[in-house]
Amino acid sequence: MTTPRRILGTASPLDVSALGLGCMGMSEFYGTPDEAGGIATIHRALDLGVTFLDTADMYGPFTNEQLVGRAIADRRDEVQLATKFGNQRAADGSRLGINGRPEYVHAACDASLERLGVDHIDLYYQHRVDKTVPIEETVGAMAELVAAGKVRHLGLSEASAETIRRAHAVHPITALQTEYSLFTRDLEDEILPVVRELGIGLVPYSPLGRGLLTGAITTESGADGTADFRRSAYFPRFQGDALAQNLSLVDNVRAIAEAKGATPGQVALAWVLAQGDDIAPIPGTKRVRYLEENAGALSVDLTADDLAALERAVPRDAVAGDRYGDMSHIDA
Repeated sequence: MTTPRRILGTASPLDVSALGLGCMGMSEFYGTPDEAGGIATIHRALDLGVTFLDTADMYGPFTNEQLVGRAIADRRDEVQLATKFGNQRAADGSRLGINGRPEYVHAACDASLERLGVDHIDLYYQHRVDKTVPIEETVGAMAELVAAGKVRHLGLSEASAETIRRAHAVHPITALQTEYSLFTRDLEDEILPVVRELGIGLVPYSPLGRGLLTGAITTESGADGTADFRRSAYFPRFQGDALAQNLSLVDNVRAIAEAKGATPGQVALAWVLAQGDDIAPIPGTKRVRYLEENAGALSVDLTADDLAALERAVPRDAVAGDRYGDMSHIDA
């Protein structure tokens, strides 16, 4: 299998695999952590040409970067390594808030480099916008990391159109990471036009609707037992009537997928990939078999009729529930 490549950003371009790998669930949130399985999944991803890896300091906290670092220790040159700062946590996991202060930017980067065991980060994101610190100050500090050779390219995550413009004026932004899938399309109104105007790539996280679009989640069970954070009130789309409504939409996708000889998740990923060559989604998994299934999306050819059918199958306003129970941390 040859995984195609895509270029994120024009002013500061980064060549990545068209499909990336989100590593968060290997350490936290989506069921029981699985370090061995995670490392095996990363190794298989690299063998398949899925070389764009995504982590963050807050995952674990801190342990996911260490896991990724161990997995790529002898294959660093193959990897486009992305990590994030800004969602500050203590070692016991407690949340300390969003931090975009310049001195913290430098300290967080140094700590991530040490945990990852690398001398540079290919793409360094501000995980969430600190609304108490001017974005110019935060990105100014991030630009200093580029000048120091610690970081190659800069990114933002869940930033508003206005914030993106202001940040890009300080230093070229290579990529915006934000949620985008058949279930989450609000960025199409303002954010996607702005990033395309400025020549910024898009890295969709949760391109499978946090697993809903795979068809593996039902009203009775999550994908991985009771430890799965998706079952908490923090994710309204997984609750009660909203879940039932959303699973009915998944059934619509399943019907289209069956006609294509594919899985619902593969078709959902193929839809994201079809939205532009400046898009590189990062579906997350800690299992080799799901990684391989996701990679199969690259072989799913969606025709114009297929794309129109998916638009009818999942109308933008048909998805029930906000994507987070508390949206206050999203820059709007």
